[in-house]
Amino acid sequence: MTLILAIDQSTSATKAMLFNEKADLLDQVSVTHQQYFPKPGWVEHDAEEIYQNVLMAVRSLKEKNPAALDQAAWFSLTNQRETIVVFDRESGKPLHHAIVWQDRRGEDFCSSLRNTALAQIVQKKTGLLVDTYFPASKLTWIKNNLPDLNKRLVQGTALIGTIDTYLIYRLTHGKVYATDHTNASRTLFYDIDTLHWDRSLLSVFDLSIAELPEIRESASCFGQTDFEGILDKSLTIAGVMGDSQAALFAERCFEPGMAKVTFGTGSSILLNIGHEKKYSENGIVTAIAWVLNRKPTYAFEGITNFTGAVIAWLKDQLGLIDNVADTEIQASSVPDNGGVYFVPSFVGMGAPYWKADARGAIFGLTPGVKKEHIIRAALEGIGFTVTDVLRIMGKDADIPLLQLCADGGAVRNQFLMQFVADINQRELIASSLPELSALGAVFSGGLACGFYANLQTLQQIDMAVRRYLPAMAAEDVKNIFSGWNHSVQKVLL
Repeated sequence: MTLILAIDQSTSATKAMLFNEKADLLDQVSVTHQQYFPKPGWVEHDAEEIYQNVLMAVRSLKEKNPAALDQAAWFSLTNQRETIVVFDRESGKPLHHAIVWQDRRGEDFCSSLRNTALAQIVQKKTGLLVDTYFPASKLTWIKNNLPDLNKRLVQGTALIGTIDTYLIYRLTHGKVYATDHTNASRTLFYDIDTLHWDRSLLSVFDLSIAELPEIRESASCFGQTDFEGILDKSLTIAGVMGDSQAALFAERCFEPGMAKVTFGTGSSILLNIGHEKKYSENGIVTAIAWVLNRKPTYAFEGITNFTGAVIAWLKDQLGLIDNVADTEIQASSVPDNGGVYFVPSFVGMGAPYWKADARGAIFGLTPGVKKEHIIRAALEGIGFTVTDVLRIMGKDADIPLLQLCADGGAVRNQFLMQFVADINQRELIASSLPELSALGAVFSGGLACGFYANLQTLQQIDMAVRRYLPAMAAEDVKNIFSGWNHSVQKVLL
């Protein structure tokens, strides 16, 4: 049996995971990190805490499996994308809190660009929209508000990177300053045609940065690490992918028309559109799905900012539930939503609306509404936002939806999965492995190491799934969507 170590560094936690070559998850350890909200719309992480949590998770996993980790064939990494870290070139230690993908502090700058010719240039080159979701405007904020830190970036004594770059740099003690195409393509200064950094895009955001990380294919080697001596031998870092693309890869969505939804803190919806890029006129971005053997595969991607975060809000802020599993029970205890619609736009609306100043709202409250209706409406709101994206994607890609897959923590919620199948009127294939992103990185690492011969080899791996067939009448779907659309229009005013 071949063993593989993987790290999934997500928005809320860091997981160390042990897989075998058959895609079985043998064991895992999860360590959460603190969320910082210094001002409304700001979201930060302590990157040093994240790095220490990587070491803690690996150490704990080794304590549970003392021999297995030292026998691992390679180590793969998947990560939350768009979150940006500025760190010291010498020590690798962060010089500021990581600014998270959810953070909206760059909105003023983005607003000044959105309706200009420069914004069109940015979209054509990057496939992305000018939005605070991506790192460029976060770095502009650093330039304008932290001049000493910006000076170090200009001089090259400080480096920038997404979470993958930062962790690789720390784990290799500064020997490897690199990223992969899936992460690089989310920065707003990567050209999806040339597959390289484009410094003219830095100029659009008024940035002058001395050095950017080397870009490698996901199925490449990124140095070696023994996790600060935790392991008895060094492992090759092979297979690095941003979490959403990694999930698409793990679902084996290798053909145009195959789509997946990753239900995480937010949701990422990806539709494989093939080797030729396309553009959407409805707020859907064009993404690099992966680059293999110098050949890119493109995807349409839509983002919703709040998924698991909605459930956390019900629990932590409103106290409507005691644990996450309660949402499924409570939502199923009432026959419908009671006319209640929950629009989860807490920090703005992503695709296909891209309205940064939108805020969350609950509509349809009457004296007869119970907490179960609100909980159900919250879960339905997650399903509606995902389906809005899928509908626009299908229209703009002009590619029939061949397959719809789901992964992420929320696949455990059978009510939500059935609802998504119902309102899409399509079978939903939910992975029995909620943390699928790590497996995608493992698959790409196996290709890098020559363990897996090709994509066809990956297709042959038998993975457990749960299938949800649509059970809602088409007329009922139409009616419930009418109420949703009416609520969204109120939020967009």
